[in-house]
Amino acid sequence: MSEQSFLPEDRYINRELGWVDFNARVLALAEDPEQPLLERVKFLAIFAGNLDEFYMVRVAGLKRQVEAGLSSRSSDGMTPREQLAAIAERVEPLVHRHDRLFLDEILPALGKEEIDILRWSDLEDAQRGEINEVFRDQIFPVLTPLAVDPGHPFPYISNLSLNLAVMINEPESDRSHFARVKVPPLLPRFIELSKGQVFVPIEDVIAANLDQLFAGMNVVEHFYFRVTRNADLEVNDDGAEDLLLALEEELRKRRFSPAVRLEIEESMPDHVLDLLRRELEVGEEDVHKLAGPLDLTGLWDLYGIERPELKYPAFHPTTSPDLQLADGGVAEIFEVLRRRDILLHHPYDSFATSVEALVEQAADDPDVLAIKQTLYRTSGDSPIVNALIDAAQSGKQVVVLVEIKARFDERANINWARALEQAGCHVVYGLVGLKTHAKLCLIVRQEKNKLRRYVHVGTGNYNPKTARIYEDLGLLTADPEIGAEVSHLFNFLTGYSRHTQYKWILAAPYGLREQIISLIEREAELHTSERPGYIAMKLNSLVDEAVIDALYVASQAGVKVDLMIRGICSLRPGVPDLSENIRARSILGRFLEHSRIFQFGNAGQDEFLIGSADMMQRNLDRRVEAVVSVRDKRLKDRLKEVLRLSFADNSSAWELDGDDRWLKLQPTDDEVINLQEVLMRGAVQNA
Repeated sequence: MSEQSFLPEDRYINRELGWVDFNARVLALAEDPEQPLLERVKFLAIFAGNLDEFYMVRVAGLKRQVEAGLSSRSSDGMTPREQLAAIAERVEPLVHRHDRLFLDEILPALGKEEIDILRWSDLEDAQRGEINEVFRDQIFPVLTPLAVDPGHPFPYISNLSLNLAVMINEPESDRSHFARVKVPPLLPRFIELSKGQVFVPIEDVIAANLDQLFAGMNVVEHFYFRVTRNADLEVNDDGAEDLLLALEEELRKRRFSPAVRLEIEESMPDHVLDLLRRELEVGEEDVHKLAGPLDLTGLWDLYGIERPELKYPAFHPTTSPDLQLADGGVAEIFEVLRRRDILLHHPYDSFATSVEALVEQAADDPDVLAIKQTLYRTSGDSPIVNALIDAAQSGKQVVVLVEIKARFDERANINWARALEQAGCHVVYGLVGLKTHAKLCLIVRQEKNKLRRYVHVGTGNYNPKTARIYEDLGLLTADPEIGAEVSHLFNFLTGYSRHTQYKWILAAPYGLREQIISLIEREAELHTSERPGYIAMKLNSLVDEAVIDALYVASQAGVKVDLMIRGICSLRPGVPDLSENIRARSILGRFLEHSRIFQFGNAGQDEFLIGSADMMQRNLDRRVEAVVSVRDKRLKDRLKEVLRLSFADNSSAWELDGDDRWLKLQPTDDEVINLQEVLMRGAVQNA
């Protein structure tokens, strides 16, 4: 390494703390009074759900390392134990900000809009009577109080369950006992009264009726608590003869994994907390004391109420201009693709009239011989799955790679896999040791005397629900070279092909990191003062040390680097003599920025790629990913405009400084630019 490319040891930001900073930006959206009220409620729920997953996976993983006696250091030099301490220190103030924001701002603001969340003590007698009827008819029959005494061991507390810790007293003997009541997870988080939009937390309803659960006993006191457990699966599929059975067994084991966090009401006395900590085996640093109510992921229920004036103005995706017919219908997609490639940008371009329509047209077309598809996450009523089933039943060869190891969607994907198999589809459950994260669809069609391949390569899942709220890109093409390479990739996924060298497709885990680094290094080599080098990357996360180091070296060579990283960024931008030519930004807004775009200046011959891969070790080493080169100049220009608007955004963007701080950009008096609003207006105009 030359003196110019000397890289200091402290050049990385900790991955876990980077994630905490990302969730802090989500919380900032909830704190923003310019956001519609129910959208603020939604962001409160997202923050809570994100934190649940962080503890279930990332914190749980660090705890496993500590318990195993591992002391390997992260890229920034911290041991697992040090990272856990840093996480606890960083998370605690965020949790209390979240708690107080709900109580001090959101609740009063909802009340002003005649949406009331009332605790039991706030209810009038008539309201209590109505709620008590709901308890008797709908809640009481499914409750199971569990006592703790010499004949009844401490019960198992399931992951993410909301519970009541109840202290009861026997009148005859004056002996006290501990009991636990679990809030049924399938019941509504908030019970709605019949008049007005008035809601009561379900745990308050149960607490007010504890005397019915413990008849003949004195209920002395009760407190609410919630447990988070390790939920990261460890499927050892190297030797598993049946991956499906191995995963199902691991899902059963997940229920009894160790606790990693305990949330309690701050009023809980020490003797109850000590009992819970002892039985659940959680440390003091893993206890979050909150004013309550606990489990604000349940605010999704409130977001679902019909008050459109308290949400973002309605936006309806429009059919891509390339696929629009004059009468408002959708073009015959194969015919369009024989003339030109199409770049889709969801949710601005409708997923239903593009990707779904492609698979549905393929299923109905008698000239289509085969459909090959990857499914990582999809919805419970997926038109794509239904179309694949129809295609198989009509005699077409249908191959579906269902990634049953997709975290937290394992059970749903197992069910879809079996439904597809029963319909006659050839179902592949992924590769040993790898997750298949690539977003690919290949359609083979008989046309005159030859076969033609049609391809979709995307950045997001084949999921019609998330396609309305996730920002993603997709390339539709009949390019024979890309079609041949995607065909080779499917053969690799479903058979024993070891064809891993591609020209227009970059695939992980076979060389994607090396190819991206090679493109970065080429940009540094081509850089001159007359024709400056330029790199832009739009990603969910940038963590991989080798890619980061290549970007540092390119910056030292004078290449300008623009990074748009929604989530975790482990690169330090703006550091003199290291990354002074790099800026890193993040956009959070109405839609979840999810697409991955790579731009390389290439001495004036811009090169663009899109695909499923983030620059993280798991994506590059332990997943099958696909990134495709966009060759059409018209589509390149569109990608360039998306990136230009992204970096021009001054109302929903944040910028990372060299001291690891994310700073919110402020609009100028002259112009307010919001990427997503500009693209929504453009979609409406195109329609």
